[in-house]
Amino acid sequence: MQEVYEYLKKCGTFYLATAEGDQPRVRPFGAVDLFEGKIYLQTGNVKPVFAQMQANPKVEISGMADEGSWIRITATAVRDDRMEARQHMLDENPGLKRMYAADDGNCEVLYLKDATAQFCSFTAPPKVVTF
Repeated sequence: MQEVYEYLKKCGTFYLATAEGDQPRVRPFGAVDLFEGKIYLQTGNVKPVFAQMQANPKVEISGMADEGSWIRITATAVRDDRMEARQHMLDENPGLKRMYAADDGNCEVLYLKDATAQFCSFTAPPKVVTF
């Protein structure tokens, strides 16, 4: 899991896919956190992406960090409503503090559960990590 977290951090921007009815939705994300042995994402509860993950928590993430290598993650996004989880995310991603506060009623964090990450490249067979 540490390797997956470090790869996502290295990406800077990665892409989160959700579903809205029968339509896939993809958007860039950049904030990621490793807290209590789980990988976390952050969003606002007023955004459609949050509503989509609440209606259907199955998500996919894709990102490219190095030329010729990329990651694909399939997981279930689980909301964590604890103040300490939100605060940890904000402390690890200080740029978020311009838009969110742990107690603002909007900041949401979700961790990845039942996840499978696939590290891919043009030059090597895929490496699979589950967590």
